[in-house]
Amino acid sequence: MSVLAIGVSHRSAPVEVLESVALDRTAVVKLLDEVPSSDQIAEAVVVATCNRLELYLDTATFHGGIEEASALLSQHTGAPIELLTPYLYVHYGDRAVSHLFHVVSGLDSMVVGETQILGQVRDAFRLAQTSGATGRVLTELFQTALRVGKRAHAETGIDAAGRSLVTLGLARVLPAVAAEGWSSGRVAGASWRELLPGTSALVVGAGSMAALAAATLQREGVDVVVANRTHENGVRVAEAVGGRAVPMTELRQVLRDVDLVISCTGAAGVVLPFETVEAAVAGRGGRPMGIVDLALPRDVDAGVADLPGVVLADLARLSEAADDDVADARTMAGDVSAVRSIVTDEVAAFATARRAAEVAPTVVALRSMADDVVDAELTRMVGRLPDLDERTRAEVARTVRRVVDKLLHQPTVRVKELAAQPDGASYEAALRELFALDRRSIDAVAKPDGTVAP
Repeated sequence: MSVLAIGVSHRSAPVEVLESVALDRTAVVKLLDEVPSSDQIAEAVVVATCNRLELYLDTATFHGGIEEASALLSQHTGAPIELLTPYLYVHYGDRAVSHLFHVVSGLDSMVVGETQILGQVRDAFRLAQTSGATGRVLTELFQTALRVGKRAHAETGIDAAGRSLVTLGLARVLPAVAAEGWSSGRVAGASWRELLPGTSALVVGAGSMAALAAATLQREGVDVVVANRTHENGVRVAEAVGGRAVPMTELRQVLRDVDLVISCTGAAGVVLPFETVEAAVAGRGGRPMGIVDLALPRDVDAGVADLPGVVLADLARLSEAADDDVADARTMAGDVSAVRSIVTDEVAAFATARRAAEVAPTVVALRSMADDVVDAELTRMVGRLPDLDERTRAEVARTVRRVVDKLLHQPTVRVKELAAQPDGASYEAALRELFALDRRSIDAVAKPDGTVAP
């Protein structure tokens, strides 16, 4: 297995760079469509979220994989390679596995412990499968990663320790809006949960993050309005939370009426331009409004933060908030440590299992070669001793096969045990060399799904 992970995220690049490399579903499919014609890349999964773009690849060589992956990123994002290079990170082999396990467990998220990334990785894997870009290597890796992510959230309190971007955005915006004199009955200094009940909110978008935002608001007693370019999808999200859907043409009117806006579409450009928000603010009679922009590229013109009474939190501001928010650091520490232990154990177990599995085709090829030798010798014996009766022939055949099985049993069992060790590849190579096994015959044994042919 030669797994390469290459990408950019909120940890390596500023929001402006992440905006320039954002890929929607259509662009991801186009990138995956190029995998079959690649010289270096055999399999690929693209994880594209609001704050990361990562390629997980099964590559022929390390340097060749990096070169081709970088070219694909530049080609499909439209960002010059010179812009990308300072922000790219690369992980290879076990380090790539470890990175993916950290990602699905929420340890690499902007808000540690958030659960959305697990679903996003699952969706990315399914899209790669549908596109025909995955094989046994990445299928096994991502199936294991998704199990690790579920285990991390099930066995620890990391979910409670970390907050989703939605709740982080609410916590950032609502107290500031209340301080602006939101409305009677809402006291400055109250928590965001105390400020939400009885308010109204507009959710722009109908994807997974928008659905999460709508559900979060609904649970806190908020009257939810949903707007989306495809109205039917907006209706679906609105009905799920007991809200109502409006077409995008009614945005300006709705903006005048609601207390809060959460926007998280997959649009390539600004959805809420300055002029639209400015016109809405003019019709609000001085009533302040909070806006949470969770999209990348951003949905809301950054200039609206300068409008009187408008409090804006976008991904750049939320990143700063996440770094500064250490109030529950002590509570989080134990859960984060527990998840890291799980990830460390799972990476080691995965590496051991992979090393043991990689020697299996060689063992099967060796036994197949031995069977061929036995068959050839028995055929030659029949030709030289044509008068042997069937009973004698059968007994001779059984005896020869038992001898061969006993001779091969201990070496093959031992090589499987040794192959599971960190330097196990050398034992598999020694077996190939000692018995002059053809690499092509070994490759022919392994099925595309990763099992071994009988």
